Amino acid sequence: MNFTLEGPVLDGTLVRLEPLEHRHAADLAVAAEYDRSSYRFTWVPTADEVEGYIDAQLARAAAGKLAPYAQVDRASDRAVGTTACWDPRLWPTSGELCAIEVGFAWLAGSAQGTGVNTEAKYLLFRHAFENWGVARVDLKTDARNGRSRAAIERVGARFEGVLRNWSRSWVPGEEGRLRDSAVFSITSEDWPDCRASLEQRMASGARAVRPGAGSPSPA
Repeated sequence: MNFTLEGPVLDGTLVRLEPLEHRHAADLAVAAEYDRSSYRFTWVPTADEVEGYIDAQLARAAAGKLAPYAQVDRASDRAVGTTACWDPRLWPTSGELCAIEVGFAWLAGSAQGTGVNTEAKYLLFRHAFENWGVARVDLKTDARNGRSRAAIERVGARFEGVLRNWSRSWVPGEEGRLRDSAVFSITSEDWPDCRASLEQRMASGARAVRPGAGSPSPA
């Protein structure tokens, strides 16, 4: 059975996840250059590289192995980053989707700490468990990236361990080297409690920001 990974538009209060297209390129070029100081462990395209980045993601999507998204800030209606579902694993007997990874995620510095990441993860997790019916969602990051590891834990994923020399390092000066990857997961058994916790957190974040105040939520 041939399986193609396809992701629909996912609407939230703060963010709308739209299937990535070249129409997002201009916004993403601005977002990528806003403040690159937080990208040390994550490869984020420069403004000049955004078109090629989108081409590469769309090629992966055409192969059915990745559903790339633009993260669109609903207040400004501008793309402020990307994310994706990818690496689908199938049940060997039925050929149906068994597990998925959430990754390829980055946000402009201006969107970090605003609750956008929390809601984006919630939308992706909810779709994976409740629409695709997966048994597991994976998340990985450079084992040295304490900021990313903390963010992954805050959205309810459980740390499972470190895979040594697992994938390419994106740290400047480490070209051609492999990184150790910290692995996290949420299972279908975890999801009900994880969903309730995320919804409570998002509701608390919304109450903490006065409409129009422009203050970041604690997410």
